[in-house]
Amino acid sequence: MEHLPAHYRVIRYDARGYGASPAPAAPFTQLGDLTTVLNDRGVRRAVLVGHSGGGGTALGLALADPARVAALLLLAPGTPDYPWPPDDPYGAEFGDLFAAGDRDGLTELGPRTWAPADPGPAARAQVRGAVDAFFSVGEFERPDPPVHSRLGEVTAPTVVVIGDLEYRMVARCAAEVAERIPGCQRIPAPGADHMLPLRIPALIAELTVRLAGEHL
Repeated sequence: MEHLPAHYRVIRYDARGYGASPAPAAPFTQLGDLTTVLNDRGVRRAVLVGHSGGGGTALGLALADPARVAALLLLAPGTPDYPWPPDDPYGAEFGDLFAAGDRDGLTELGPRTWAPADPGPAARAQVRGAVDAFFSVGEFERPDPPVHSRLGEVTAPTVVVIGDLEYRMVARCAAEVAERIPGCQRIPAPGADHMLPLRIPALIAELTVRLAGEHL
């Protein structure tokens, strides 16, 4: 956020169970929470910046309420209905560790998968926070509406950023997102892995400013 102009109004929130947000006590959806945050802050139109699964949530709003989304900046986006291959090795290992309640094992798996460029303390802290959230959220999170099958309906100007060290399944999903959205611009991030906010904050800010200037 420090890379953005001081006069910009920026809203950043922690999803339920992450960071400063408490764990859920009732069923919820990520799209519903995004809509609630925007309503609470009186935001009628915005440039949405979504990383990983947050990219899928941003796309969900662009489909559900197109007038509210001025533009999309999607960083290694995932979509809730992407057909993740059942034989993917990360998925299998994650499932085994999660079923065993092995938080330490999941914390070791995360940096190896998502942060090969630098699995140091910053990336590890984010992974550990996500691991703790997986358990606190439990079965309260409900899936957002399908997005992947409707990408051709997205009308918001969109930019997708993908690191060249991205995990292959996410890279494939993000590339499909970029290919299916009409007029989408795809930007590579050389030397970057999945942790794009840690790797390229200045570029993310630059792209945000550009999209805001052109579309807000």
